[in-house]
Amino acid sequence: MTHSLPVLFYVTPPERCAYLPGREAINVFADPRARINTPLYGRLIDKGFRRSGSHLYRPQCPGCGECVPTRIPVARFQPNRSQRRNWNVNRDLNVYIVPQGYRAEHFTLYRRYQRGRHAGGEMDNPTPQSYLDFLSCAWAETLFVEFRLNDTLMAVSVCDRVAEGLSAVYTFFEPNQRRRGLGTHAILWQIEEVRRRGLDYVYLGYWIAGNRKMSYKTRFRPIEGLINGQWRSLQA
Repeated sequence: MTHSLPVLFYVTPPERCAYLPGREAINVFADPRARINTPLYGRLIDKGFRRSGSHLYRPQCPGCGECVPTRIPVARFQPNRSQRRNWNVNRDLNVYIVPQGYRAEHFTLYRRYQRGRHAGGEMDNPTPQSYLDFLSCAWAETLFVEFRLNDTLMAVSVCDRVAEGLSAVYTFFEPNQRRRGLGTHAILWQIEEVRRRGLDYVYLGYWIAGNRKMSYKTRFRPIEGLINGQWRSLQA
């Protein structure tokens, strides 16, 4: 599968699929003992891998190709009317890029977000250590991007710098600020940041057709999906 890469890969036993009822999921994991650096990470991202903490994985379920890795080619991106409105609504936010690491203010917002948006989920009751284990990574060039209204923290977007752009890891935000569409705004900011850096793509992770929670990804046009090993325009 990825024999040209200097990393060993392991396959997990089947487990219940978190996205499609009645199905089992199998993931391929990169050897956690491997020496990962930014160039190698970028190559794996381009082959459809994602990061959770320091673990790199990719779905590899027999007979199923529903999890489609996605990326936005920023040079061709054209915001729609709703996205232009979102950008204008949030012009009063100040943006700060800070090094990865634990900050109590970030964690408090993260807990409020999980309880407000994902109550009862597996991340609903995080600890500082589980939060940090999920978002940070010693070998990645990780940015914690703060969005503030004056001094008030409104959102944090975590993304990784890779050779061809930014890989979106996770975004959490003030759950009672629905009017602002902070999740959408974080992606729009990443698109502009990739342009500013003279790079090519924002990698958004997996998309599954018919999964409501993932439908926001295909609102960013054009968007590409990795299908049968090739990046192609995704029509959804």
